[in-house]
Amino acid sequence: MGVLPFTLHSSPFTCKMTRLGLALIWVLHFLPLTLLAPVGRAFGLLLYLLARERRHVTLTNLRLCFPDLSDAARVQLARRHFQAFGRSLIEHGILWWSAKSRVQRLIRIEGLEHWQAVAGRPVIWLAPHFVGLDMGGIRLGSEYQVASVYGHQKNPVFDAILYHGRTRFVMPELFSRQQGIRPLVKAMRRGLPFYYLPDMDFGERDSVFVPFFGVPAATITGLSRIARLAGAVIVPAVTRQLAGDAGYELRFYPAWENFPTEDVEADTRRMNDFIEERVREMPEQYYWLHKRFKTRPPGEPRFY
Repeated sequence: MGVLPFTLHSSPFTCKMTRLGLALIWVLHFLPLTLLAPVGRAFGLLLYLLARERRHVTLTNLRLCFPDLSDAARVQLARRHFQAFGRSLIEHGILWWSAKSRVQRLIRIEGLEHWQAVAGRPVIWLAPHFVGLDMGGIRLGSEYQVASVYGHQKNPVFDAILYHGRTRFVMPELFSRQQGIRPLVKAMRRGLPFYYLPDMDFGERDSVFVPFFGVPAATITGLSRIARLAGAVIVPAVTRQLAGDAGYELRFYPAWENFPTEDVEADTRRMNDFIEERVREMPEQYYWLHKRFKTRPPGEPRFY
């Protein structure tokens, strides 16, 4: 899980600024959501104006994925995305410092029966990178023990607050990518659901190029491979930021049938197709700030 789709540096200046930013988020988390949500959206618009590189990445992604939109419509969509991202970032203060009861009021869970129907088997919760990703993950972690892959952040201040947020309720089992997948598979076989985020560009290793909005995207094949090793069933878990100040909704979807297959590439394409369907339902909430198409097939030009 990650609050930011990019890396914060570990220089003394950056760490100091991170502390100042976290102090501001701590002060703001005492506000009711009726005030906190518009503050977050305003902060997002400020980021849109100041974060030139990420604005360029977002607009490039939207141009690739929504070629039929006009330039003006893509700019409006980008602004809405920054507002949703800014709101989720500011509202992380609730996750990090508020009581469990407030966290559980902020994020409601729908479709729990889809997980409960297969809870006797190893389960992978497929959690695409929407702005509410951490909201859903920590909400689940307030009630259930889960397994997840954790990448340490270069910025030690940011790393510490992320670890605090993810471990302050029911202690999860966290695994680094360097450990490989076998310890994770063992945890799943013991009954821990795996909250899995496989839809970012991690480079060519363990990836195949499959379409995402019609654009070849380097996509890791872990969902198919881990499901096969663990004998796991896929239950998508998608978190939506609700309009106004209504909080968030984590929705479980029905378990996938006939997955995995012998065709890893087809399985990976199915994952991207599912995520694309959800993106079309709430296009402003996908993590467009991430360089999703950074890795290109041989001979193709770079986009960013």
